[in-house]
Amino acid sequence: MTDPDDRPDAPGETTWDGDAYQRRLDTLAASGADMHGEAELVRGYAPASVLDAGCGTGRVAVELARCGVEVVGVDRDPSMIATARRVAPELEWQVADLTGLDLGRTFDLVLLAGNVPVFTPRGTQGALVAGCARHLAPGGRLVAGFRTECGYGTDAYDADADAAGLRLEDRWASWDGEPWVPGGSYAVSVHRRPR
Repeated sequence: MTDPDDRPDAPGETTWDGDAYQRRLDTLAASGADMHGEAELVRGYAPASVLDAGCGTGRVAVELARCGVEVVGVDRDPSMIATARRVAPELEWQVADLTGLDLGRTFDLVLLAGNVPVFTPRGTQGALVAGCARHLAPGGRLVAGFRTECGYGTDAYDADADAAGLRLEDRWASWDGEPWVPGGSYAVSVHRRPR
């Protein structure tokens, strides 16, 4: 999926309905839509552990866990996490703001799928990236996919990643690996923490 997130378009909006969101995802899956592009891309990096940051109702985390990856899902919205806990009670789910997150551990990969930087309150994207970077093991990757025309583009994201000690490794126009064209409206970026 190029842009799997169907949350409201208003950047910074904070109120969701996890069950309604999950019903929409279930309807898309039942129609035959590819729901696992993010998980497939992530699995290509062969992580043993993933922090699904801004996990929503857990669509990607559940698929990664099904494939044998250790996953922790975090979202700031209690409704989303309540639905995730109902869908996959065997996984670890946390309600937390990613900008100040401290789980006391690191992961091979931190995933920001579903436009998380777009829905982070304006001016806090740097703290979001830093919070995710704190949870990366040496050599770990931060993988983020988001719309770039909403006031936070790849230049600003790269600067925030650089400030957090991460270096750009890959960038695509979609989760399917379509080539990135500067100025595109969607980007999937992979930044890596040096070993």
